[in-house]
Amino acid sequence: MNTNAARGQRDGLPMPLGLQGAFEAAQVFVISALVVVVPLAAVWFSGGFAERDMSVIARLAGKFWLVMHGVPLYLSVTNGPSSASVETGTFTLLPMGLVLIPFFLSWRAGRRLARASYTDQLWQPLLGAIMVYAAAGLATAFVCNSPGAEAPLLASMLIPLIPAGLGLVVGSRREAGSWGRLIGVNAADWIAKTSQDQRWAGSYAWAVARSGFVALMAALCAASLLLAVDVAARWTDVIGVYQGMTAGGPGGAALTLGQLGFMPNLAVWSLAWTSGAGFNLGAGSTVTPLGTVVAPVPPIPLLAALPTGTLAWGIAALAIPVAAGMLAGWWFVRAGENHFDEWLSLKVRQRWLSLPASTLVLGLAVGLVAAVLSCAVFWLSGGSVGLGRFTAVGPTPLTAALWLGAEAGAGVVLGSLAGPWLEADRAAAPQLSRRQ
Repeated sequence: MNTNAARGQRDGLPMPLGLQGAFEAAQVFVISALVVVVPLAAVWFSGGFAERDMSVIARLAGKFWLVMHGVPLYLSVTNGPSSASVETGTFTLLPMGLVLIPFFLSWRAGRRLARASYTDQLWQPLLGAIMVYAAAGLATAFVCNSPGAEAPLLASMLIPLIPAGLGLVVGSRREAGSWGRLIGVNAADWIAKTSQDQRWAGSYAWAVARSGFVALMAALCAASLLLAVDVAARWTDVIGVYQGMTAGGPGGAALTLGQLGFMPNLAVWSLAWTSGAGFNLGAGSTVTPLGTVVAPVPPIPLLAALPTGTLAWGIAALAIPVAAGMLAGWWFVRAGENHFDEWLSLKVRQRWLSLPASTLVLGLAVGLVAAVLSCAVFWLSGGSVGLGRFTAVGPTPLTAALWLGAEAGAGVVLGSLAGPWLEADRAAAPQLSRRQ
């Protein structure tokens, strides 16, 4: 936070804090909107749209901006002359790559606002920023709604505040360096008032939570690498779809940018695939390590990299969550916060009984954390395209999370048991080198 209190100065722009927050939010809105407007405008100028009215393209860009923030779109398409032929649905598929744009822009804005504010004043710029961003979402939905695709006004006002608000808070916290400097409450003072047993329990729970996060991130990174290898191996098929679409330079660039926006979704789907649960590509289409059953899909180049038929080696992908769990278990041992095992060894003198019991509890706890976190990620990655068969796209969150949590928990048991021996080898290596 601000360190110039003694000089009576304040960093940042010379304007009221509320107005500065409003200015930062407006800047985030304009830059994130340009990310959508510029590619669509390039395609429009190159003749890629049959509609020549620029206002139609502007409304389309506004709807894409809302979708980028996770706002649902109510779609309706008329397939015949009567009202019975009207097909309706809701588009809820969040482009997880694009939603990072307003998040990181807000993160940058939050750091600037924290530098310009004292601890007891930070609420003023944050309130101004939130009000302006909510008004921007409401105005975008009001202006850009059309009969065929409408965004609810209340959702358009509130849902964009989630990535923007998180970015502001995380950026402010990053600049402040601690929650105590950010909100005036020192966690260390609160912890100092607790008993030693409560501190040990809290340290153990926090280490378990971080270990579950390590397991999820390790599995997600490995699944992303597997996705990259699969795309590279089927690159000729991907290029063939590009060539068949004849989208031209601007159209191909816009299509590529759109696919990049959904690449994190595909990475999460790959994680669900490695867990064994797989994911759906609409009604009647499932993709699992044991085999792929997919009905005709839209001509999207990246979908050409989908595995086909029965995979003899697919079952080997289940080793990825287990290996991620082993890494998390080893990390937990290195953290040195296994206070439950210490407590249990005092209560149960037989080590052959206390060690397996505490290790199983650790595996269950870390697996549960990984399952809860992955369930949220799986839920964010999936959704509905709104029309036709594609009303269920992505993994089934609860099923995939249970599979991943169970496999990661098993790996944690193995990793935590092997951890002391691995650490002993690391400690013995310098001694051997000194003797030589």
